[in-house]
Amino acid sequence: MYQSAKHYCLQSDISIYNINTNKNQESELHSSIKSQLNKKVFVSASAIIIALLLYTVALPKEAQALFGFVQAGIVDNGSWFYVLTVAFIFFFVVFLGFSRYGDIRLGPDHSLPDYPLLTWLSMLFAAGMGIGLMFFGVAEPLMHYLSPPTAETGTVEAVQEAMKMTFFHWGLHAWAIYAIVALVLAYFSYRHNLPLTLRSALYPLIGERIYQWPGHLVDIFAVVSTVFGVATSLGLGASQVNAGFGYLFGLDVSTTNQIIIMCVITALAVISVATGLDKGIRRLSEANMILAVSLLVLIFVLGPTVFLLKAYLQNMGDYLADIVHNTFNLFAYKKTNWIGGWTIFYWGWWLAWAPFVGLFIARISRGRTIREFILGVMLIPTLFTLLWMTIFGNSAIDLVYNQGVVALGDMVSQDSSVALFVFLENFPLTTVLSFFSVLMIVIFFVTSCDSGAMVVDMLCSHGKNDTPLWQRVYWAVGIGVVAAVLLLVGGLNALQTMTIASALPFSIVLLLAIIGLIKALRVEAFKQESQLITAIPHSSGENNDSWQIRLKNIVDFPNKTNVNHFISETVSPALELVAKELQDNQISVDISKEGGVSLIVNHGEEQEFVYRVVARKHSQPDFVNEADDDDQSYYRAEVHLGEGGQDYDIMGWSKTAVINNIIDQYHKHLHFLHLVR
Repeated sequence: MYQSAKHYCLQSDISIYNINTNKNQESELHSSIKSQLNKKVFVSASAIIIALLLYTVALPKEAQALFGFVQAGIVDNGSWFYVLTVAFIFFFVVFLGFSRYGDIRLGPDHSLPDYPLLTWLSMLFAAGMGIGLMFFGVAEPLMHYLSPPTAETGTVEAVQEAMKMTFFHWGLHAWAIYAIVALVLAYFSYRHNLPLTLRSALYPLIGERIYQWPGHLVDIFAVVSTVFGVATSLGLGASQVNAGFGYLFGLDVSTTNQIIIMCVITALAVISVATGLDKGIRRLSEANMILAVSLLVLIFVLGPTVFLLKAYLQNMGDYLADIVHNTFNLFAYKKTNWIGGWTIFYWGWWLAWAPFVGLFIARISRGRTIREFILGVMLIPTLFTLLWMTIFGNSAIDLVYNQGVVALGDMVSQDSSVALFVFLENFPLTTVLSFFSVLMIVIFFVTSCDSGAMVVDMLCSHGKNDTPLWQRVYWAVGIGVVAAVLLLVGGLNALQTMTIASALPFSIVLLLAIIGLIKALRVEAFKQESQLITAIPHSSGENNDSWQIRLKNIVDFPNKTNVNHFISETVSPALELVAKELQDNQISVDISKEGGVSLIVNHGEEQEFVYRVVARKHSQPDFVNEADDDDQSYYRAEVHLGEGGQDYDIMGWSKTAVINNIIDQYHKHLHFLHLVR
């Protein structure tokens, strides 16, 4: 009954919307997918990872030189493109958050968020930047202070510039990159029933070819980028854990110990990924958020509290005042290596991590509106991140600038991995604070490893997360093995450089995906506009019910049996009558009894019309006094269209009234088709 894939042409904007309700089509087109595992992506990505790993292990210096050459070429010749891409993403995301598209839900119209707000924010924080804050919270502000881009070292201007640039690198732009990738994936997956993989972002541009090799290549790229991105972070961060254990327990700082640490972290990640998202990753993220807030409060209270409050507000003001200038500042008139070593590096790193973090955020964000999603992903983590950078960064600079603790600055210049622990030596309860810090770092590494394994597994499994245990364990162990091997042979820097360089092709793919998102949202706007028109009103007396009966229907709270009886005895005959009339007019119509009762009107290449009535359970209001106190629920006969639930109840309506409602909604749908032609 559904149209073939060739009908989804890009010449018509409506083609983008055709995927909205076609669950049956998806099952027909891809019925060949018996196993969750996409062997083409799984085998190809594994082979590429092994090949790159062997190359880096066999020729680490040559690999570093090659990847370094590529990165230098990108910085010299393509830095303007990175800056322009990130600027466009930032302003586009801000526009979406305040536009009329903000009311669109990432899922059917009736869907609700899968996770409570605090749990959602905790997982955002843990997957997005948690480990980076531990590593760079002290180190980066100090490094900017010691070597500012324009100010003179050791001055008040250097302090201000250090915090302003730290805010710039870790603020809204970084989270905007994560947000747009996650938004594209969540929108096409939850709104249009496409697989939750990176390939789905290109559906508006390449159509059904996302299920062929063009789509496979996109997912293979995302798998390789994610594995090496997480592995390099895991390897580089092992030195910080080693430094913390060395400070607390006198453990030698050595490659052997760092590999042992990574093995332990990998084992914990395997346990976490085996328990699943709702138990493992969720609980660890919540625990880490509690630890992070506790450590933040302790440093805030034990440090220069009033100064930090003033600094936070001033840092925010300086950051926002210069945000446009810094966004487009390429130091074109003042040649410097600073932008390549910092800003371009960060933009490349955030872009390289975006497939991993974006897919993870999309996975946990079903049911939220676009506006709620953007505000949650951009503002809340940004405010917390910048508060963290202020409390740790300003406190560290204050120790060096005002209190003369030059050893802290020297240590940052020599080995940034121990900067946090040298910083904590200047506070009371040093041992307690250091223990908390090490515990947080370990948990952050575990959540990065297990969420990375989950994302990679989804990319290799058609976007499914209910995969066999061995697949999740395979990728969790694989990430740990890659990190350990590269750390052992000194190849982490080479792979880190390669990861940054991979951001260039991904940024092109991302821009194409944004174009597809714009086209799809335009169609959504037409659909919403069509819902605002009023069909030819029918008389309220057509129901032939007295006002007493109408009132009884309103205040009645029926059980499931009564609603199902109404659907079978009144709604189904009404749908059949409308279907017969449409068929007499040479229009293709189907009736489905799955998940309620549905009328599906086919329009060839254009978007089909779906009118569905389902029995939905709700809690009774407090004013209802039922004899059976054990059952505090009732059911409604709710109307669902292709976009999802419409939140109105037709229980008790007459057959004529139901028919008129179907015609009203069908009239609106035809107006929608008119708008998008």
